[in-house]
This record gives sequence, structure tokens and C-alpha cells, in this order.
Amino acid sequence: MEWLREKFDLVLAKLIEWGASPEFYTQIGLVVLAIIAASILARFARKATPFFQAEPEEGVFFILRQSLFKLQELLFPLVIIVLLGAAVQLSSSFVEQSWLIRIAQGLVVIGFLYTIAARYISNSLLRSLIKWLVLPLSVLHVFGLLDDFVAYIDGVAIEVGNIRLSVYGIARVVIFGGILFWFGRISNSAGQKAIRSQQSLDAGTREVFAKLFQIVLFATIFVLLLQVMGINLTALAIFGGALGVGLGFGLQQIASNFISGLIILLDRSVTIGDYIELENGKSGTISELNMRATTLLTFEGKEIVVPNEQFITSSFTNWTHTDRNQRYAFTFSVAYKTDIDNMLTIIRKTIRSHPQVLDSPELADVEINEFGESGIDILVEFWMEGIDDGINHVEADLKLMIWHALKENNIEIPFPQREVKIVGPMSS
Repeated sequence: MEWLREKFDLVLAKLIEWGASPEFYTQIGLVVLAIIAASILARFARKATPFFQAEPEEGVFFILRQSLFKLQELLFPLVIIVLLGAAVQLSSSFVEQSWLIRIAQGLVVIGFLYTIAARYISNSLLRSLIKWLVLPLSVLHVFGLLDDFVAYIDGVAIEVGNIRLSVYGIARVVIFGGILFWFGRISNSAGQKAIRSQQSLDAGTREVFAKLFQIVLFATIFVLLLQVMGINLTALAIFGGALGVGLGFGLQQIASNFISGLIILLDRSVTIGDYIELENGKSGTISELNMRATTLLTFEGKEIVVPNEQFITSSFTNWTHTDRNQRYAFTFSVAYKTDIDNMLTIIRKTIRSHPQVLDSPELADVEINEFGESGIDILVEFWMEGIDDGINHVEADLKLMIWHALKENNIEIPFPQREVKIVGPMSS
């Protein structure tokens, strides 16, 4: 107890000596001055910055503008951190002490991180990472214990030949790798949404930029992750050679589809929304253009996944790439006794009255196709916008309209007739 009392008295005397020293009051004064200056500067920044003055409305880059608006609450601690950093330099120059200011700055940083985790991060895993890892490390840094802690966990390691695995190295890769991939996922989603919202660009151009943005983003994240892992990029030459051998033996199909996807995105032979008919008769509207395969959505709600290579090495029909207007034709028959001239006039008027039948590039027309066994075959040709399937039922509508027109005008639709002749005497 006597020893504890002596230690306590010694610490108390030291604190009293510090509290009465000019160095202590100088640091206290600089901290107070930094708080007052930060309050004034933060208030001025809110009034002078346009996107801090009113809640943003829906529009271009809405998520980004909304995030910037919410960040105004962090202006005050950010300015304090900067000003306390300047106060550290001033105090070190004039009184050769800055420990109190450094502690104050560290505590502000801890509060700043906690505010971000509590108010701005919705991901529970990332929030827990900040609270239970970043904040404790910040506390260690404030009291000057972080370097000793890092050195200790770095010393706990397993060495196998030239490979050394330490607790610090594994933790660094896991933590920064998780942060990089989380940031990449969020950036990819926000970036692609922003690119696809640019209505001044056509759908194909937006898709090209979206995919290129995705490739560049994840390539950058991959390189950064290699740097975090401590892998020298020059060592990738060996990996590249091994990958080339792998591609030559077993991955050439994957590589072919990947390269084909890049070619499709660049030459824009197909784009989102095009109606495609393949050689095997399958058809659908392109709903997704990925790096490995393209997805066709049929009118029955099914999705056909087509490898990108098929669009490069085989032929296909793109119904709507350059022009969505399509020409369709069908036939029906009338009896030989029909007044053909009058009938053609009636049917032309009927089909041209349909709201989805176009007047250009040609008017819908009706003409004799051929003389059949039971009647005269009539050909109907018309133009419409889009594909005559799914939500469009133009041909079915026209056939029903023709049926009503023929019925109203007493025009007969023939059916096969046969004469049966009995040769020889009939038995009684």
C-alpha cells in the first residue's frame, strides 16, 4: 500500500505540474481555438455550398447528390480534425509538446468513425467491422500502442520454406479484401445505374460503357488486392504463362465466349431490346448482354442463354436492330363467284383501319395470290412496328376483322367440294 501511495502521489504531482505549465495551457488554448474555428467554417460551408442547402430531388446522380447532402453533418468533425492537425504542428514548433492535441484529435477521429458507422452504413457486416476493429485500432493509435500491437501479431506466424503466413498478414488481406470488394460492388451498381440513366445515349452505347466500366473497375480492384497481399506484379508473368497453357487445353471455350462478348459490345451487332432469331429456330428479345453469354427472353417468359461465340461463328436474324418496322403477310380464300374488285376494296379498307397497321413504308395491300382448287387465294400484306407476337396480335386481329367484313358483305369462304360418280349398275 505504501508503494501504491507513493506511485499515486508521484503521478498526481506530475499531473499538477503539467496542469500548471504554459505548455499545457497552450495546447488547451489551441484545442479550444480549433473547435471555435471549425464551428464557424462548417457553418459557412453549409451556407456557401448549393447541395447542402436543400434536400435533393429525383434526377441525374440522385444517389450521389443525396449522399453529399447527408454528409453535411460530418463537416464539423472533419474541419476539427484538419485544424487539430495544424495545431499539432504549431504546438510542436512553439512549446515542443503536442501530446494533448494529438489525444484530442484521436478522440475526434474515433467519434467521427463511430458516427459514420452508426448513421451512414446500412451493411451490418461493415458496421460491425468498424465498431469492433477500426475503432479499437484507432484507440490504440491515439495512445501510441498501435505499432507495438502490429509488431506483436506480425510475430505470430507460420513459415513454410519461403512462404511466411502471419496473423497480421492474413487479417490485412481479409479486411482490405472485404472492403475492396464491398466498395467494388457498390461502385459497380451505382456506376452502371448512372450510365444506363443517360437517355442522351442509345441503348447499345450505354451497355458498352456499362460493361467497360465494370471490367476496368474489377481489374483495378484485383490489382489493388494483389498489392495488399504483397504479390509483385512482375510475378504474374509466370501466372500468365500458366494461364495461357490452361486456355490452350481446357479454357479456350470460356476465353472464346469472353472475347466474343467484347466484340459484340464494341461492334454493337446486337443490343439490349433486339429481337433475335437463331439458326435452330429459337427466338427472343435480348434482355442481358454479359461477358460470357447473352440472354434471350421469349414471349412465353422463358430465358434462353446463348453463348456469345454463337453470335460470331454462326448466322442469326436480327429483326429489330436498325428498323423496328416489320412486314407480315397471310392468305385467305374466297369463292370463285365473288366480285373480286369489290372484295379487294372492302378488305383493303378493313385492314388499313387497324391502329397498328402502318401507312409507310408501304400501305397495306390485298391482291390475288393464286387460283386454288376450291377458291381464289387472296394475299394480305401489311407493315407494323415491332414483332407480331407477345403483346401484339395484329395478324389475329386482322383475320377476325376480315371474317366480319366478309360475313357482312355475304362473301363466301369456300371449302373443298368433291363429286362422287358411281360407275356401273347399282345393286338393289
